[in-house]
Amino acid sequence: MGKLVLAAKVTHVPTMLLSEMEGPLKGLRKAAIDGHAEIGRRAMLAGADTAIVLDTHWLVNAGYHINANHHFKGRFTSHEFPQFIRNLDYEFEGNPALGDLIAEKANAKGVSTLSHQIDSLDLEYGTIVPMRFMMRNLERKMKVVSVGAMCTVHSHESSRRLGEAIMEAIEASDSNVALIASGSLSHKIWPNELYAKNNGTTTISSEFNRQVDLRVLELWQNGDFSTFLKMLPDYAEYCDGEGDMHDTVMLFGALGWDRYQGRGEVITEYFPSSGTGQTNVVFSLPQ
Repeated sequence: MGKLVLAAKVTHVPTMLLSEMEGPLKGLRKAAIDGHAEIGRRAMLAGADTAIVLDTHWLVNAGYHINANHHFKGRFTSHEFPQFIRNLDYEFEGNPALGDLIAEKANAKGVSTLSHQIDSLDLEYGTIVPMRFMMRNLERKMKVVSVGAMCTVHSHESSRRLGEAIMEAIEASDSNVALIASGSLSHKIWPNELYAKNNGTTTISSEFNRQVDLRVLELWQNGDFSTFLKMLPDYAEYCDGEGDMHDTVMLFGALGWDRYQGRGEVITEYFPSSGTGQTNVVFSLPQ
């Protein structure tokens, strides 16, 4: 019987990669990188053999989709930010049985979901970036399953039920899983004409968004998820949540939604990036 052994909401900002290169941004995202490493370390200590990544950079337009290939290997250049992420090599083992099981459980709930094993279906950087930093220094590597979470025509309710299906699939499998919601908090990127004069790389584009982000982190740390879930639809809309925050909806669907009684632990202190609000947070699980 499988088990969820770690749950987290994480950043995947491209400047994490630039932070390790010579240049003006060197060292800028050390705290975020260290946070990923710490989450990876905790996942290994908890016995995780697989990471399910809810990827807000994988855009899906019809139904839900799971990249559950046996093996992932490629060289990634971002269509969005080719100046930031280019020729990035990656290689991970997959867990197709778990991906297929998620789709089976989701379809049984009336949530149309397909699991794919297609060699030419590449991973997106919402999966590649956190997996790169979480697993880089680990002796044992996790398998990877990626779930599309930039959902354009999907309801939060259906994504909540997909989250439930993910948990059911984990428990019906033989896998110990780290569930990773990969996306920002607020996500209003600076307009091009305002970016430079506002030091866009290191600033937030909206003080309102920053204040709401900080309140959300406070609610998570205090375990007040009832309040958070009531405000989540408006939060996603008015603070430009990345992918409409479907990754977060799926995560809390898996955790039990309003029955979840844990707390959030901030691993990386809140930081702005290109106008958006970013952090790494781990959510406690029943022992």
